[in-house]
Amino acid sequence: MSRFAAPIAEQIWDMKYRLKTAEGEALDRTVEDTWRRVARAVAAVEADPDAWEDRFYTALEDFKFLPAGRIVAGAGTDRSVTLFNCFVMGTVPDSLAGIFDHLREAALTMQQGGGIGYDFSTIRPKGASVTGVAADASGPISFMDVWDAMCRTIMSAGARRGAMMACLRCDHPDIEAFIEAKSDPARLRNFNVSVLVTDPFMEAVKADATWDLCFDGRVYRTIQARDLWNRIMQATYDYAEPGVIFIDRINQMNNLAYCEEIAATNPCGEQPLPPYGACLLGSINLSRLVTDPFDPEASLDEDALDDLVGVAVRMMDNVVDVSRFPLEAQAREAEAKRRIGLGVTGLADALAMVGVRYGSDEAARLTSRWMRLIARAAYLASARLAGEKGAFPLFDQAAFLSSETMEAMDDDVREAVARHGIRNALLTSVAPTGTISLFAGNVSSGIEPVFAHAYTRKVLQKDGSRTEEEVVDYAAQVWRDKHGDVDLPDHFVSAQTLSPLEHVKMQAAAQTWVDSSISKTINCPEDIGFEDFKDVYVEAYESGCKGCTTYRPNAVTGSVLSVDPSTLSQPADNTGEVVYMSEPLDRPSELEGRTYKLKWPGTEHALYITINDLVLAGYRRPFEIFVNSKNMENFAWTVALTRMISAVFRRGGDVSFVVEELKAVFDPRGGAWMEGRYIPSILAAIGGVIERHLVETGFIPAAGLFSRSEPDTEAAVVGQTAKACPNCGSFELRMVEGCMTCLACGHSKCSG
Repeated sequence: MSRFAAPIAEQIWDMKYRLKTAEGEALDRTVEDTWRRVARAVAAVEADPDAWEDRFYTALEDFKFLPAGRIVAGAGTDRSVTLFNCFVMGTVPDSLAGIFDHLREAALTMQQGGGIGYDFSTIRPKGASVTGVAADASGPISFMDVWDAMCRTIMSAGARRGAMMACLRCDHPDIEAFIEAKSDPARLRNFNVSVLVTDPFMEAVKADATWDLCFDGRVYRTIQARDLWNRIMQATYDYAEPGVIFIDRINQMNNLAYCEEIAATNPCGEQPLPPYGACLLGSINLSRLVTDPFDPEASLDEDALDDLVGVAVRMMDNVVDVSRFPLEAQAREAEAKRRIGLGVTGLADALAMVGVRYGSDEAARLTSRWMRLIARAAYLASARLAGEKGAFPLFDQAAFLSSETMEAMDDDVREAVARHGIRNALLTSVAPTGTISLFAGNVSSGIEPVFAHAYTRKVLQKDGSRTEEEVVDYAAQVWRDKHGDVDLPDHFVSAQTLSPLEHVKMQAAAQTWVDSSISKTINCPEDIGFEDFKDVYVEAYESGCKGCTTYRPNAVTGSVLSVDPSTLSQPADNTGEVVYMSEPLDRPSELEGRTYKLKWPGTEHALYITINDLVLAGYRRPFEIFVNSKNMENFAWTVALTRMISAVFRRGGDVSFVVEELKAVFDPRGGAWMEGRYIPSILAAIGGVIERHLVETGFIPAAGLFSRSEPDTEAAVVGQTAKACPNCGSFELRMVEGCMTCLACGHSKCSG
């Protein structure tokens, strides 16, 4: 009998976590082999590895404890990858040489699979003088563009592109430009961006006071704090970024406030980290700990939870010792503090299984209780580990016990830490769990509500055909198994049916007992008023959250809910959105087209780019391209480009990926500035021309909104704001914990 609760779970395992040779031969024959591999690797540092291997295996068995995907995929292999999920890089110096040294470190970290965060507030603002070179500084945002360009060339752990977080303080002189940076849909696509909001700024907003924008002790400008707050709010209302990080609260509540200062987080925000800070993640699957689900006596097995947390803490502590690190500075930081991030997944499912509506007062009460039990068990387990193996090297008993976290702990926990010390400086976090939640049977992700109780995905078979497969939420499937295919109870709710303040309530309830932070998206209806939208952030601040990320569907961000998959089987008509393109198209005798002139700086002759379109069902789509120049040095490559792109266009389907691929090409000799924007190569400039044409003809809705990252020979979606998954092509993208995540295959640039 399969251990997998749903076909998609087995597919995720095979695609992401199953150990295979380079030729694709499976070395993990079953998921039990995967669990055994991970348990054996993590137990190797124990004095009695055999005994602990069995205990670790039991914790992993049946998806009760879910180490982050990097651990499941990498532990016990010979791959040169890190098992850590989260990194914040070193403090960026305000010098050109130092900046590019840190760019190199970022590339090395992402090459091994790490998502990274940066505080760019240390770079002088645009227009500031640069001593000794008679020039003005270009500012931090220009260097974010450089990081973004680098990230596009790095495949994170060979499976997905790297993810980054860019932070800027609310008092930096370039903060207004930072707020607006992602209003350009083609800019900073590999970054999540967040404003570091301080307590004095929030007080100034409340008082409608002035606010100084300063750098290195110099005040550059003074503005109204409320005006700046409104600009932040308007930007995130319009295009879902920037997020807000309450940085003073993070530092005030940090167990290690006595020896570090935090100025950035990892890409999804759940791990505020110091320079070169690193953290690994893992989640307790609460849905697997519910006894008698949907019965009147249904409850969470708190004794089982206590035992499981203790084993999970020991496993994660061992990972600190068995993991590789991209940089020596990261290894030293991890060893000095032994940070781990133990969290939960399946919270919404567990609440449904005990008969409680997510978002209700009772759900908040239960969430707080369960998170408190996890924190208690984790801190006690870490104290016991310290008695056995030693406390983390930077442990200071008096300072640690005076932290806000420890002052809120029960007396027995404080006594244990006072007696033994503690092995791990911080222990709890709620991470994005999109992929591992699918792996565990499509349980609800992290502390998020359920996004869809059931949906249909198309599965590509080996013979090239596609079949439809229903994907059911874990708790909904348990209900079906118990009661048959009848309507779900009223207490089953989804992310879209909850009010924004109910989302905030749940985040705040969990945050009380989480010593790091929480990755959570607060879904807002498209028609929410701007004042009500701002109230969400104020409530998050007032209720003790460490940050706030919202998502409101609109023309820029796309729709939260995907296109109904059934539309993919409907024939196209003049009102439909799908045009089928399965065979190469014949060229009509006449085509509609446009010619564009492209003058690359430093060259004598311009390029002339002609794009001709086919009109089908009232829609224009690119059919062929010609690139011409008087410069004969360009002849060979322009002819090759013409033939290759035209061949792609004629196959039909969604061909907008061509733009993304061209724009990702970087010339090692350097790019050029065109119309106030840095273009990394002449090929990227050609990609920009094609993109402009696709927007003007309606093939894609806006610059930077690509439907796919690879060609689809089946269908082209025209005029649709909901975007397809770049990994599997299905229209099942949701904003989950700050990252667009595919419910069909689990693809996300941010999650483990």
